[in-house]
Amino acid sequence: MNVRTITVAEVLDPGNQPERTCIGCRKKGLRSELLRLVAEGSGSSAVLVDERRRMAGRGAWLHPSESCLALAVKRRAFGRALNGATGTAAVERRITQGTNVAAAPVAATPTVQPESGSEI
Repeated sequence: MNVRTITVAEVLDPGNQPERTCIGCRKKGLRSELLRLVAEGSGSSAVLVDERRRMAGRGAWLHPSESCLALAVKRRAFGRALNGATGTAAVERRITQGTNVAAAPVAATPTVQPESGSEI
């Protein structure tokens, strides 16, 4: 059996991180540097920013800069990347605020307690 040992340097090397292509400037960047965007769904044409990168559905990636946003709007990239979604108000708001993803407060989710009573 062949077992390969991975070193800490290999794990921390940015070359091992996934790359994505910005729909605005079309340049590749690390996934951690780009915003993930998804279509809201349910018949809406709104584009949402997926801060946690966990929302269901097809995603598109955009550098968090006004120039890349302007290029994406000019090229009509949102509609192509997200099946007709064109409402970019949430994306524009996120980019113009300039908030840091790590500094954005995350709403606390309530803990779900089991109902069977056998876990006591």
